[in-house]
Amino acid sequence: MEHDMGYQYDTLIYNVRIASMQDNKLPYGELPPHAIAIKDGKIAALLPCDDSLDDVFEQAKSVIDATTLIPQNEGSTPKHPWLLPGFIDCHTHLVYGGNRAEEFEMRLQGASYVDIAQRGGGIKGTVEKTRRSDENTLLHTAIKRAKRLCEEGVTTIEVKSGYGLDLDTEVRMLRVAKSLEQHLPVSIKTTYLGAHALPNEFADDSEGYIDFICNEALPHIASQNLADAVDVFCETIGFSTSQTERVFSCAQQHGLPIKAHVEQLSDSKGAVLAAKYGALSVDHIEYLADSDIPLLAQSGTVAVLLPGAFYYLSEVQKPPVDALRAHNVPMALATDFNPGSSPLASILTAINMGCVLFQLTPEEALRGATAHAASALGLHDRGVIEAGKLADLTLWDIETPAELAYCINGHRPVAVFKEGKHV
Repeated sequence: MEHDMGYQYDTLIYNVRIASMQDNKLPYGELPPHAIAIKDGKIAALLPCDDSLDDVFEQAKSVIDATTLIPQNEGSTPKHPWLLPGFIDCHTHLVYGGNRAEEFEMRLQGASYVDIAQRGGGIKGTVEKTRRSDENTLLHTAIKRAKRLCEEGVTTIEVKSGYGLDLDTEVRMLRVAKSLEQHLPVSIKTTYLGAHALPNEFADDSEGYIDFICNEALPHIASQNLADAVDVFCETIGFSTSQTERVFSCAQQHGLPIKAHVEQLSDSKGAVLAAKYGALSVDHIEYLADSDIPLLAQSGTVAVLLPGAFYYLSEVQKPPVDALRAHNVPMALATDFNPGSSPLASILTAINMGCVLFQLTPEEALRGATAHAASALGLHDRGVIEAGKLADLTLWDIETPAELAYCINGHRPVAVFKEGKHV
């Protein structure tokens, strides 16, 4: 049966400059003038902008001249906007109860972390508020946060659990995260982060808590298809490498890929362990040793940089960007949107911070929030503009893609396409 009255394409977008993020040795993967043909939510073809394009117009159900979507100066040559892949925020914790604005204020009035913890603050305070929040409350606040990301052209978000630390709340968080797709034009990938902190019930029994994760929580979550990956906070204030390995091994048994919070506060060799298990990504990595980086290159693991947490915690130890570059380890960038160490609802600000704080180039930062962010989630169908990929696209009224990294809060996309639909 012919689809759409025989139209070959659903949508054709032309008069654009394309920063494809393909690995074609050109800055930003720039392509020569092409039109984007979309069919069934995917990029069906990149068509040269020559005389033959006129014939293609009749084959498309909808034709969009991108120059008509941005303001033009009368009498001047029409400006061609830039088309980029939709941004991918590959590390967030945006489902949680309450916030920590009061703590922020207390800290700046001189209260110590111990004072704040004794008053019920810190991660345990968020756990308490999250456990008390019903599904509707968690969903309402998560929609508000995710909507902010979407406004900047984010079309895929990874969301971690980890503020429940018991089975019921962790399941509730993951369910809420998945349901965001029904409320916003976004794809959600969920990650089970039960090994985020030690709950009060296991205050003096970290091994018992790992037993609970491996024997009860993770098997249930895997059986219900609630998580796309499993993460662990491997750190002196988190979980040891041996405990982390138990969770990694269990995740493997259930067919779930792994990610890891590692080397944020110390060199605990969590990245070495993650590489051994073929992790999709190692995240934070400020204290990653240069000598461990070849192992990441061999395992194809993505290094996820989180400048929001570095900034918010006033850290000084920077991730080894030069060494990662030298070994061709792909570097992704994400917001780490969370209530305690990175309440950052802006992928564009994260991109700017990656450049200013970590000395990424604008191209590295933009590739980090598109192509490499997709790899950090094990997604091969997005993050790059090429035939066969999802038509997750953003259109920008800019002269060069570098403007998106250079200017703080200066830009919003003039159009966003999620799986080919103009949203």
